[in-house]
Parts: sequence; C-alpha cells; structure tokens
Amino acid sequence: MTKKVAVLGAGSWGSVLASVLLENGHQVELWTNKESQAAEINAEHTNSKYLADFHFSDKLHATTDLHAALTAAQVVLFVVPTKAIREVAVQVCDELRAMNSAPLLIHASKGLELETYKRVSQIIEEEIPAGYRSGIVALSGPSHAEEVAKKDLTLITAASEDLKQAEETQALFMNEYLRIYTNTDLIGVELGAAFKNIIALGAGALHGLGYGDDAKAALMTRGLAEISRLGVAFGADPLTFIGLSGVGDLIVTCTSVHSRNWRAGDQLGSGKKLADVINDMGMVIEGINTCKAAYELSLQKGIEMPITQAIYNVLYQGADIKQEITCLMTREGKAEIGTQQQA
Repeated sequence: MTKKVAVLGAGSWGSVLASVLLENGHQVELWTNKESQAAEINAEHTNSKYLADFHFSDKLHATTDLHAALTAAQVVLFVVPTKAIREVAVQVCDELRAMNSAPLLIHASKGLELETYKRVSQIIEEEIPAGYRSGIVALSGPSHAEEVAKKDLTLITAASEDLKQAEETQALFMNEYLRIYTNTDLIGVELGAAFKNIIALGAGALHGLGYGDDAKAALMTRGLAEISRLGVAFGADPLTFIGLSGVGDLIVTCTSVHSRNWRAGDQLGSGKKLADVINDMGMVIEGINTCKAAYELSLQKGIEMPITQAIYNVLYQGADIKQEITCLMTREGKAEIGTQQQA
C-alpha cells in the first residue's frame, strides 16, 4: 500500500532511506533546513556533501518547507542528529496540531540527549502528544548509508512497544536488499544504538595506535558486556544486545571506515587533538556526547564500566590514551562470566 512519508533530515542516512522508500513505491518528501541542499537534490539529484558518488531518482523531491513535507503524511521519519530531535519535534507538533493529523512517527537517530540523557523516543513522546501520533518506532541496526545506497545486503530492526507499529515499519522498508526484523524492546534497541558509538571510538583509537585484531576483538567483546550491563539496568532485555541493534551494530561501527565514530577514534589514536578531530569531521560524532552520558549514568546506577570510563577520561579529562590502555590491562583479575558487577 502506497503511503506518503515525510523524511526529516537529508544527511547520508536520511537521504538514502528516502531513496529506499521511493523505490518501494511510496510518495516521499525529503525535508532539509538548507536551501542549497534542497536545490542540489532537486536539480542535480545528488547530495555531494554526504554521498559524493550517489545519484538519486529524479522523482525524489526535497524541500525546506516543513508544512509542505508534513501535509497528508501518514508516516514521519526523523533522521536528524540527536541534539536536534527536540527542536524539530516541537516544530512538527505545531504543524500536526494545525493539521489535526496523527501519523506514525519513526526515528533512525542514534544517541542520547545532552543533559537529560533521554532516548530519542522519549524526547518525541514528550514533545508530540499522543493525539498527534499513532505510534513511535525506532529503526536501528548495522547499516551504513553508503552500502545501502549500493544495495548491499543490510539487515536492521524496527522496534516499538506496539508490535503492530513495528510490523508497519517493517513493511514500509523491506525489499530484496534491505531486510527488517521487528522487536518490542524499544529501550534495548535505542540504548544499544547509542552506546555502541562509544566503543567504536575506542576501536578506532586502537587502530590509530597500531594495535591488531586481538585487541579489537577484546574491546568489542568487553565493550558489549558494558553496554549490556547498563542497558539492563534501565529495563532492556539482555537478549537485544546479542541481536542486530546490539552486537550487529557494534561490529559494523567498530570495523568500518564508513563510521564517523571509528574515524574520530582513529585520528585520536594517531595523535590528533579532539578539537581538530571534531572540526575535520564536519559531521556529528554521536559517540563523544554519548560517552559522557553513559559514564554519568553508570555512576548513577553504580555499574562498573571501565572501557567507557577510560574513553571518557581521554575525551573529557585530557588523559593519555596509552596510559588508559595500560590501566585497563593491569586491573585486578576478574571472572569472565559472573554477576553484573564483574567488569
């Protein structure tokens, strides 16, 4: 069944998901707050800042008019940086209220809000009342826009507390190269998506320092243990963290040059200053803010997260990366399998 979908955010992932939806037969309006970007997509069918070598269908229409994008939309897909979710949600709510509309709201953003440390679905829920939404779904998993654009095989998860909403999202996106699984553990899927970016920073740093596969495998494995402990403390299902939005997303983010977080860590490991890394990237590095959130949440919950703390020390305390690695390696011996306190 053809639906009108408003895709909010024309970065690499937002524009590629808009392309997928269009290919799947849906009517798509791609919203951006940049006039030059909308003009380029409409006239040249490219999005050169984010996807240099990809050409979109001439049927994909971009706009800076949020009202036009949302008019008659049955689905609204948020793909803006986490720090912009609340601001955009407020604008969307004003439009939906004026239209008396209640579309399905989906987000594909990965991170936690600064200061409040709330998940994206919580922010949307706060800013868009139940009367103006039919549900909230998180779309997450091991996916790089560059590879989905090439129609590489990709499997991700649609998570909602309401299974029917997850299934509706599944039907919207599934095709021969993009497979969607459903999950009702919204907390676990969102937290896995956010926290894995922290470990990806560490994986990149190991590469930049010249460490090999053994070190990277160890970091991912013990990093997953940390992510799981903190997620479970907030009500997540531990099994979610061995699924696509957990270990799946962790693997792809910790091993791929497409990952901004991995690239940022790689530059830090190579000796660059954090401020220079942020300036050079030109795009949001979600793991930097998320690391601070996870570290402070771990203190609140009394959960030991040594890898996260080490990365926090480097990012926010100016600690030496090599010294932090030495501290991690020379900690008191632990049992691998044990209680949640075994870190």
